[in-house]
Amino acid sequence: MVLQDSEKKGEKNPVHAPDFIRAIVSADIEDNKHGGRIATRFPPEPNGYLHIGHAKAFSLNFSIAEEFGGQCNLRFEDTDPKDEDIEYVKAIKRDIRWMGFDWGDREFFVSDYFERLYQYAVKLIEKGKAYVDSLSSEEIRGFRGTLTEPGKDSPFRSRSIEENLNLFERMRAGDFKDGAHVLRAKIDMAAPNLLMRDPTLYRIRHQVHFRAGDSWCIYPMYDFVECLADAIEGVTHSLCDIGFENNRVLYDWILRELEIEDPPRQYEFARLNLSYTILSKRFLKALVEDGHVSGWDDPRMPTLSGMRRRGYTPAAIRRFVREIGVAKRGNLVDIALFEHIVRTGLNEKAQRVMGVLRPLKVIVVNYPEGRVEHLEAVNNPEDESAGTRQVPFSREIYIERDDFREDPPKRFHRLAPGREVRLRYGYYITCVDVVKDDRTGEVSELRCTYDPETRGGSSPDGRKVRGTIHWVSAPHALKAEVRLYDRLFAVEDPKGSNLEDQLNPGSLEVLDECRVEPSLAGATLENPYQFERLGYFCLDSVYSSPGKLVFNRTVALRDSWTKIERAQGRTEQK
Repeated sequence: MVLQDSEKKGEKNPVHAPDFIRAIVSADIEDNKHGGRIATRFPPEPNGYLHIGHAKAFSLNFSIAEEFGGQCNLRFEDTDPKDEDIEYVKAIKRDIRWMGFDWGDREFFVSDYFERLYQYAVKLIEKGKAYVDSLSSEEIRGFRGTLTEPGKDSPFRSRSIEENLNLFERMRAGDFKDGAHVLRAKIDMAAPNLLMRDPTLYRIRHQVHFRAGDSWCIYPMYDFVECLADAIEGVTHSLCDIGFENNRVLYDWILRELEIEDPPRQYEFARLNLSYTILSKRFLKALVEDGHVSGWDDPRMPTLSGMRRRGYTPAAIRRFVREIGVAKRGNLVDIALFEHIVRTGLNEKAQRVMGVLRPLKVIVVNYPEGRVEHLEAVNNPEDESAGTRQVPFSREIYIERDDFREDPPKRFHRLAPGREVRLRYGYYITCVDVVKDDRTGEVSELRCTYDPETRGGSSPDGRKVRGTIHWVSAPHALKAEVRLYDRLFAVEDPKGSNLEDQLNPGSLEVLDECRVEPSLAGATLENPYQFERLGYFCLDSVYSSPGKLVFNRTVALRDSWTKIERAQGRTEQK
């Protein structure tokens, strides 16, 4: 459960602030509750990929165990064969390890407990605390009542213990079709908590299980499994999100009725709610199946596999989890905080490079033809040990199309006819001519002159220029595809039944004619890059291949000019 050394490097102040969960654990240790033991667990269902909300949950469980000298189990809640798959098991394990946590030899599956759980159910029947109900699922819902009206007893609630045992045994033997019967707890159909109105404990499902095969055709419900699996494994503190708060009374009822010694206790914390994001596994799965995204690892997805592919780091996610803390009640966390943390971490370690996303060719007319210079460029101003690199400069270069305006507005300090700008690490250049496409009228090329006395970006006569732009040498540049990712949703707090209508149509822009400096021929998946003035990027793990560079934008830089342009646009619209 200890953070791996490779993930700890460079992480500042990894200590968690005090919170109510840690206060409870500290008090339990002081009172020698559970004999002073601390045991937590993370219990994912293997029916999808983990997202950042899960990261908050398992980070809490693993860190609590680490801080208090305990253990944290990884337990797969594989009780529903319909949607579960070994693919999800592998992905979950990969994501937790990527985040820097390790469960050692404490990997468990609820399916390993199926026989023991069945015997627990038999014991409840023998005590008169469970019965086989033959109502349909619709009828059960109709009998349950409402928040203001009590439910009604099922006509099968009065079956004898012997009949219930016989029917339950036949359910296990496969004598009945799906939906013919369920096993329900016998509690109170007038309970204020609707969950306690004879909840279902087992249902029939004739479906092959990815681990148990076809040896079972009845499967226990999550609420029955959770507390008993915790007890079987010796868990002391069952930490879960606030969505399970109402379930705690059933959790405790099952443990009490089965007379479990030294029972675990459930504690709830606020789930993560992130702006412009949905953390519903069901809806995320629908996005994948309906083709709105390319897969669970699409860089727009809040899944850990998607974040990894986008270039987010485990250290940034862990720091974000620490920043938002552990509370009893949740609120909507601004995704800008997460982006700020990601950006701060990348700023410290990302190598600076130059890339042009929308190229516009510039001919430096007074630069000698065939001549090539190599200019010194800083790899990372935040880290002197990163050193420098050499970038080629020639008569033909590419600049960003947005860095030129034929008729520049106020406060535009980049290139324009007759205007001088500084090339990053290079020379001062002045635009002397504009070439346009005869057919479209678009600017296709610029003619500029350079001042040979300004190599390195400074002038011996002390004159100043207000604009500095990035560039690449045209004959040396590498072609690349750049994928610009934005927030998946267009609304801050997406919710309701029409979530697909709230998707951001501009969440992905693909640019396939980009040019990057030649040093990126050696780009690797492990290394982040800052394209100067453009943002932080990483090599895409899916679309990149030998000879094909595909970069994903991890997060943008702060761009004051964008704010100015938007403000001017609003003014002009008025």
